[in-house]
Amino acid sequence: MIIHSSSRRYNPYINKMANTAINSCLYKAKVMHHRLAPKEHSFHYNVFMFYLDLDEIDMLGKRLKFMSRNHFNLFNFRDKDHLQLPRENPDITKNVRRHIAAYLQQNGVYIGNGRIMVLTNLCTLGYQFNPVSFYFCYDEAGLPVCSVVEVCNTFLEMKPYFLGPDTRQGEGFKLNTEKYFYVSPFIDMDTNFDFDLGIPGEKLNVKIDDYDKQGKLFFISTLLGVKKPLSDKNLLLYFIGFPLITIKVIALIHWQAFKLWLKKIPFHKKDSNKELQKEVYRPYS
Repeated sequence: MIIHSSSRRYNPYINKMANTAINSCLYKAKVMHHRLAPKEHSFHYNVFMFYLDLDEIDMLGKRLKFMSRNHFNLFNFRDKDHLQLPRENPDITKNVRRHIAAYLQQNGVYIGNGRIMVLTNLCTLGYQFNPVSFYFCYDEAGLPVCSVVEVCNTFLEMKPYFLGPDTRQGEGFKLNTEKYFYVSPFIDMDTNFDFDLGIPGEKLNVKIDDYDKQGKLFFISTLLGVKKPLSDKNLLLYFIGFPLITIKVIALIHWQAFKLWLKKIPFHKKDSNKELQKEVYRPYS
């Protein structure tokens, strides 16, 4: 038996974490929006996003200096920012994994101890706005089964969209479904989302388009990126390179909305067509 004199032998847990391969990573990406009607309008900007194994978040909070769970940090994964069940009076004692697993079971899918990955933004220096998170859910054999898209608006309302096993196509999931949610004041609520979600790997390829009531494409959005290691070095580099990214996202949303207003794009107030805002979580009062 070899006995090491180094003090590292007194920190077996830290040493084990340092040598453990993780599923979680980062994606350095570009967001693009292109409106085709009633008037053309397009923009793009650079972002980065976290791709986290929900079972690794606690470990990552111990392994990384600049990321935590439910505690203030440069980047903080807050369970309360994500889906909670039931829709009325949600149970805040459960973590995100338990809520997502329960939501899947409501939709007829049971993954047991299968992995759940989430592509998302984290609360940055105490501020959070996250327009969309994507969950990719695997069975116990490691095969992708379904996806959940968690859409939030600027009123902090949320609506999940379920892409079940029947939506699996090729290396991703595809679904065209009614929106029935107030996402943008410049888009009707009874239009359709068209989700085309590539399962993240070395590359990130996510597309969400909008179709009007006549089935005509009028809005294109893409999220394209490349995989990067989740490390303190990269977290610090991206914190500097993409300063206050959650504030940047909300600021860009309002800046682009101002440009659309100047172009006289039809505007819908929040209290308009309430009957078309269906199954909304965290409804705004």
